[in-house]
Amino acid sequence: MTDTYDSSRTAVLLVDPYNDFLSEGGKLWPALKRVATDVGLLDNLRAVVAAGRREHLQIFFVPHRRWQEGDYEDWDHPNPTQRLVQQRHTFAQGTWGGQFHPDFQPAEGDTVIHEHWAQSGFANTDLDFQLKQRGITHVIVIGLLANTCIESTSRYAMELGYHVTLVRDATAAFKPEMMHAAHELNGPTYAHTITSTQELLQALAEGKH
Repeated sequence: MTDTYDSSRTAVLLVDPYNDFLSEGGKLWPALKRVATDVGLLDNLRAVVAAGRREHLQIFFVPHRRWQEGDYEDWDHPNPTQRLVQQRHTFAQGTWGGQFHPDFQPAEGDTVIHEHWAQSGFANTDLDFQLKQRGITHVIVIGLLANTCIESTSRYAMELGYHVTLVRDATAAFKPEMMHAAHELNGPTYAHTITSTQELLQALAEGKH
């Protein structure tokens, strides 16, 4: 069966486009730079978002919690990533690292979802509600990181009944092995389509994949 991308029913979910991830000087950029450079991450993110806007898809920003003083200190079960955020103050509120990359700023008509505390953009946020209110059935999930927030958000989307598209080179991870696991081992168990940026752009232009 041919997958279709009806612009009125398709959304791009841009996950965690923070300076700390995507910009020189960002706290996590050094760990991400090798893989991000190899896949052409920044150019591909720009291309997908631009194509989404050109084809009148809904653009949803799906941001991680911006660290604030006191976060996780009185929690019973902060996860390992949250412990690291607590130590290095990743995406700290009110800092440059906690701002969206200058090339990925919300435009008129875009939706910024409530910040997620862990790895799924759906858990404890308004993402599902906002998608359903707009009649969205298909989600194209891009951003960071491939093996954590992208995978968790995408799995949750599948569980909620959405058609899920992963874009191999519009995401990145700290190691090539993590990318391999995300797209070659885990992705095929839940994603309906796994594609490249160029293939996706052609599909959007044609209205089908």
